[in-house]
Amino acid sequence: MAELATIARPYAEALFKAATGADAKLLGDQVAALGAVAADPALRQFADSPKVGDKLVFNVVADVLARQGVTLLPAAANLLRTVLDNGRLPALGEIASQYRALRDATSGVAQAVIHSAFPVDGAQLADLVATLEKRFGRRLDARVEVDPELIGGIRAVVGDEVLDASVKARLEQMKVALTA
Repeated sequence: MAELATIARPYAEALFKAATGADAKLLGDQVAALGAVAADPALRQFADSPKVGDKLVFNVVADVLARQGVTLLPAAANLLRTVLDNGRLPALGEIASQYRALRDATSGVAQAVIHSAFPVDGAQLADLVATLEKRFGRRLDARVEVDPELIGGIRAVVGDEVLDASVKARLEQMKVALTA
């Protein structure tokens, strides 16, 4: 895994330097879409075939994204060509991850995943994000994942920090206290 991160870093840094202000987020979204397409095992098998050239793989990936409504920006298309030329297609997902981390670090935003036992509506999410921003001391770009195993409450993951205010966690704490 560390090797993939090492391979991806120069690509992510170069892409970040090439990104302009307004296109930075759109470029990040497109690179994430490229990473998702590149993770498909059928595409990987197709791309690994010695009978298939880089140009054909590029066209297939661009066509798949076009069917999803994504028209590649020149920087994203150049990244894809460069990655294919260098045989680094498996690194696209990690490139997207590192690009997002660079973009977030410069804008002061952190990615947050909020696990909730129940769906969270817009107003509740806004209140929750405001509270979590105060708790973690930075702006958050949050997404919600429903996890019924939590029983109630939430579990927020921001980077390597976890705030677990779920019923499941409290029950586990009670269990440890009673069995000690």
